Amino acid sequence: MQAQTTSNILMIRPVNFAFNLQTAESNAFQDTDSQALDVELTQENALREFDIMVSQLRAIGVNVIVYEDTPKPYTPDSIFPNNWVSFHHSGKVCLYPMQAENRRLERRADIIDDLGKNFHVETVIDLTAFEEENKFLEGTGSLVLDRMHRIAYACISPRTHEEVLEAWEKQMNGYKIVKFGAVDANDKEIYHTNVMMCIGDTFAVVCLQSIKDLDERLMVKESLESTGKNVIEISLEQMNAFAGNMLMISNKKDHRILVMSTSAYDSLTQSQKNQLGEYADILHFDLNIIETCGGGSARCMMAEVHLPEK
Repeated sequence: MQAQTTSNILMIRPVNFAFNLQTAESNAFQDTDSQALDVELTQENALREFDIMVSQLRAIGVNVIVYEDTPKPYTPDSIFPNNWVSFHHSGKVCLYPMQAENRRLERRADIIDDLGKNFHVETVIDLTAFEEENKFLEGTGSLVLDRMHRIAYACISPRTHEEVLEAWEKQMNGYKIVKFGAVDANDKEIYHTNVMMCIGDTFAVVCLQSIKDLDERLMVKESLESTGKNVIEISLEQMNAFAGNMLMISNKKDHRILVMSTSAYDSLTQSQKNQLGEYADILHFDLNIIETCGGGSARCMMAEVHLPEK
């Protein structure tokens, strides 16, 4: 059975982090007021948040593989690499179709080539042609993977199209898709599944309240429980504080770490913190600028490299 976690984490150090107008329509987590912030100061603050996160992850034994973003082309969301690429234990690398045109520019063959020096890359699955049909699937933003049981959870949205899901399923040999609808408190479709759900090896954090269809809600809960997951529910309010946007990783000694933002951590009840603390050490970071301007949090900043090491 494949491990759910890895200690190899890809992160992209930003050079032009800013509010992205091209993503704002479908991402309710972006704070439109942050458009008015000074551009240089926003980048400076985001860089500080990023560097602190990287240094603390490395300090506890996580292999953080950092690539510097480039000034050109302009990619204000490059700090969220998990949307354009995913890496799998089979040696497969998957490239994804992205909704925002300026996010498509984040895809970098040089990164995959460089990773190939230390990891086995067997094949690259390229789904990006779906962009020509305006059909999208944004990596492990759209897909929350139970890698151990080969189940991909996906809430349908403008950034998660059923046809691309089916194409991904065919390419990934043996993965089963669990798809459903999910909305926020204003009945707006949740843009990425990973803001309402996180899957660990023996637990799952999920905002079941966001799944309006009761049959689908039950289906998701039963699917999680059938694979031995203890389901820890979060509220819509906690989801809005990025409490669903967590990621369980490991360090080089295979010690479990649950990474989240301070906003997410502060929104949890003591009981939830105690529960999660039984499964992993909780590590949280102040990501205020990245969250408000970018509409993404800790999980979105990390692309797990599950490729076999050479």
